[in-house]
Amino acid sequence: MTKIFLITVIIYFIYTFLKSQDSMHMLQQNKYNRKKTYLKWLKKNPKKAFKDYSILFIVLSIFIFYDNLILLMLCFNVLYLILTVNLLLERKKSQNKLPLKYTARVKRLTFTNILTHLIPIIIMSLFVDETNIIYFYLILGLIAYLNNLYILVALLINTPVESLVGYYFKRKAINKIKSMKTLKVVGITGSYGKTSSKNILNDILNIKYNSMPTPKNFNTPFGLMITINNYLDKFTDVFIAEMGACQEGDIKELCDLVHPKYGIITKIGVAHLATFGSRENIQKTKFELIESLPSDGIGILNKDDEWQRNYKIKNNCKIKWIGIDSLDADVIAKNITLSPKGTTFDVYFKNDDKPYKFETKLLGYANVYNILAAIALGIEFGMNIEQLKAGVAKVKPVEHRLELKKNGDINIIDDAYNSNPTGAKMALDVLKMMPGKHIVVTPGMIELGNEEYEKNKIFGTQIADSADEVILVGAEKTKPIYEGLKEKHYDENKIHIINDVLKAFPLIQTLKENETYVLLENDLPDIFNEKE
Repeated sequence: MTKIFLITVIIYFIYTFLKSQDSMHMLQQNKYNRKKTYLKWLKKNPKKAFKDYSILFIVLSIFIFYDNLILLMLCFNVLYLILTVNLLLERKKSQNKLPLKYTARVKRLTFTNILTHLIPIIIMSLFVDETNIIYFYLILGLIAYLNNLYILVALLINTPVESLVGYYFKRKAINKIKSMKTLKVVGITGSYGKTSSKNILNDILNIKYNSMPTPKNFNTPFGLMITINNYLDKFTDVFIAEMGACQEGDIKELCDLVHPKYGIITKIGVAHLATFGSRENIQKTKFELIESLPSDGIGILNKDDEWQRNYKIKNNCKIKWIGIDSLDADVIAKNITLSPKGTTFDVYFKNDDKPYKFETKLLGYANVYNILAAIALGIEFGMNIEQLKAGVAKVKPVEHRLELKKNGDINIIDDAYNSNPTGAKMALDVLKMMPGKHIVVTPGMIELGNEEYEKNKIFGTQIADSADEVILVGAEKTKPIYEGLKEKHYDENKIHIINDVLKAFPLIQTLKENETYVLLENDLPDIFNEKE
C-alpha cells in the first residue's frame, strides 16, 4: 500500500511545487512578510489567494468514491494532472512584470518548502491503509489549497538561518567600510526620486571620481550589504547609497550600516503613507539621514519642499539648499526650458550673479531638482563648473523614469517605475508640452494610505487637462481617477478601461494619430494585478 500511495502523489507533489513557486513570488514581492505585509496582502486579496476550487472537487470526489479505492486514487491523480496542466497553461499566457528572483534566500526557502511537503507524505506512507487513505488525501488536498499560507511554514523554519546569514554579511560589510579610510559615503533618501538622483549624481561625479552607486533599487539593508561586499574595491572613491524606508527607524538602520558623511533628501511626500501612518512620520524618518551625519558632514536639502524647509534639524552639520522657486537657496535653477530633446536651464550660486547654462537629455522639473542636488554636492567635492556641465550633459535617462523612447511610430514617455502625486503631475506637464495626440496609460497610485482615493481623484482631474485619451488599467483601482475625469466633464468615449496592461498597446494602435505621445504612468507590481 505504501508504494501505491507514493506513486499516486507524484503528480500532486509536482503541482504543489509549481504552486509554491507562485506563492513564493508573492512572498518575495511582499518583502518576505516583513511587518506582516504578505499576510496583509492575503487578507486584501482573498480571491487571488484562495480562489481555487480544487478543494471542492477533492471533497466531492472522495465522498463519491470513498468505497472504491481504485476510483478514488484515479480521481486524485486525474484531478492534479488537470490542475498541473492548467497551471502551466496560465503561466505560459501570463507575463509577470517582476518575475521571481532566484536569490540565495529563495533557493534556501525552496529547499525547506520541498521538505515541508515531503515530510507529511513520507509520514503518511508509513501508516497508510485502505481505512485511512481517504483522510490522507483530504489533508494533502487542504495543504495544496492553502498553499499561499503553507509557504509561511518554510519561512518560519528558515528564520534562524536567515538571521545568521544576515548577521554574517552585515559584519563583513561594516568591516569593509571601516577599512576604506578615504571612501566618501553619500546617502540618498526621499519619498521619491531616489534612484534618479543616485544615477544622476553618479554620472556627474564619475567625471572626476571613481563613483559606485547601489545597483538598481538596492536600497534595503541587504541591498547595501551586497553592494559593499561585492562591488566596492580599493579603487572606489565615492559610494552612493540609496536608502529606502517604509517605517520609522529604517533610514537610521541603513546609516548605522554605512555611516554616510554626505546626505541628499530628494522630496518628502506621501509614498508608503499606509505603513508610516502620517506625513510627520515620513518627514522624521527621511531626516534620520541628515541627523546621522557627522558634525563635519554636509546635507543637501530642497528649499521648495515645505516638509524639508519647515523641519527643525537636530544636527549641526553643514546644510546646502537647492531650489527653483526659493530664490534664497544656495543653488538655484532659472530659465528652465523643456523640449522633446531634453531640458536646459541656468544655475545661479549664492553670492554669484553670473548664470551658468546647463543642458541635459532628461525631462521634467523633478530631474532639474536632482541635478541641482548633484551640482551642489559636486561643488563641495571640489568639482569645477566645466566638469559639472560635462557631467550633466552626459547623464543618461533612468529606465522607466520619464524615459523618452520609440515603439514603432509611437513616442513613449515611460514613467512606469513608480508613481506619486508630485511626479505624476510633472509627467503630465511633460506630456502636455509634446506635439501631437496625448494618451495616458495608468493603473493609478498606491500606498498612499487614507489619502489614496483623494490623490488619485486629483490625478484624474489633472489627466483631463493633459490627455486626449485615457487608458485606465484595473477597473477597481482606477475608480477615483475615473471620478476625477468625470468631475472635469471629460468625454467618457475617450476613457478606456482594461484589466490587463498587455491590452494597452493593441488599443493604442487603434487610437494613435500621425504624431502620438503616450505617457505610461506607473506599472503596479503583480500583487496589485486585477486579473484573476
